[in-house]
Amino acid sequence: MLGPLGAHVSTAGGITSAIPRARAIGATAMQVFTKQANQWKEPAISAEDRATFLDGLRESDVVVSNAHDSYLINLASPNPLLWIRSLISFVSELKRCAALDLTYLVSHPGNFMDDRASGIARNAEAISVALDVVPGSTRLLLETTAGSGTALGASFEEMALLLERIDPSVRDRVGVCVDTAHIFAAGYDLVHAYDDVWARFGDTIGFARLGMMHLNDSKAPFASRKDRHELIGEGAIGEGAFRRIMTDPRLAPIAKVIETPKGDEPEVMDTRMLNRLRGYARGE
Repeated sequence: MLGPLGAHVSTAGGITSAIPRARAIGATAMQVFTKQANQWKEPAISAEDRATFLDGLRESDVVVSNAHDSYLINLASPNPLLWIRSLISFVSELKRCAALDLTYLVSHPGNFMDDRASGIARNAEAISVALDVVPGSTRLLLETTAGSGTALGASFEEMALLLERIDPSVRDRVGVCVDTAHIFAAGYDLVHAYDDVWARFGDTIGFARLGMMHLNDSKAPFASRKDRHELIGEGAIGEGAFRRIMTDPRLAPIAKVIETPKGDEPEVMDTRMLNRLRGYARGE
């Protein structure tokens, strides 16, 4: 069984441009930015763009769609001004996801900067407030991180703790996105201890919480705590682990999106990587 599979696609030219780009690479899953990821501007989705996007989504083969939120957002920040600004931006992102009927919103847990426990509490509070303010079917997925600096979410245990700190009234709208490059860099050895990694995930977080995966090989070595993506099968993780992922029945129904380097011809490179993964799933 091959579940939804696709890539992060560009929205250059507007959000509606994502659909034909997803179609061009044969995607059944699609990740986008709903705004410029490195700017605080919070544009609303126009009624015309919303209608065009939803019509295109219905007519496409994409069955799982998600946004990745802004890189500037830090819901764990001890700086009250940055925390409020991040919360406002996060709420705006949820509203755009709702307007576009996206399946998921993927978000990094943030950087605690001062005290880890306090950072987890601030993050959980912000998520609880935002989900209460913006109802809808879009599910928030907290992305595992490589663990550099003061980043939260590099261990399964810490992610589980964060999930438990979210208000019970909205907790069922929150899950996890596992990034293969990130967990490998954080010290989860997908190459030599594949079964152990997933046993630990199942015991700590639980597969019911796994909403989607980012499939990325790693330029950085194991346990380096560096976030450096590489082409599938051509980095430190290598082909074997991705073959196992693509044939693992527990992971078969999970939507998978690549964020691998695109080079000068994004559609050509993404198609090549997706075809490689499809081949792994077929045992080729």
